[in-house]
Amino acid sequence: MKVENTKAQMRKGVLEYCILGVLAQGESYPSDIIGKLKEAKLIVVEGTLYPLLTRLKDAGLLTYRWEESRSGPPRKYYKLTTVGQKFLTELDQTWE
Repeated sequence: MKVENTKAQMRKGVLEYCILGVLAQGESYPSDIIGKLKEAKLIVVEGTLYPLLTRLKDAGLLTYRWEESRSGPPRKYYKLTTVGQKFLTELDQTWE
């Protein structure tokens, strides 16, 4: 087993957990998620975030809504589903 593959999987898992944690605080726009992760010293770029958001949405952990923007295209705001909240609670218990 390659160490790099394991490291990548660990980072992805931690990032998913952190994204769920950010969204547990309320609905958020992707650039706001990136900003909150950056405040926590986790550097994430959009090219990493969007596939993770899609995977979490496809797993039923997130949902989103579109909102018109005053400057530019409509924005997609993500939030946890009930399943996502339960999953995050389980992860929190595992982390402890």
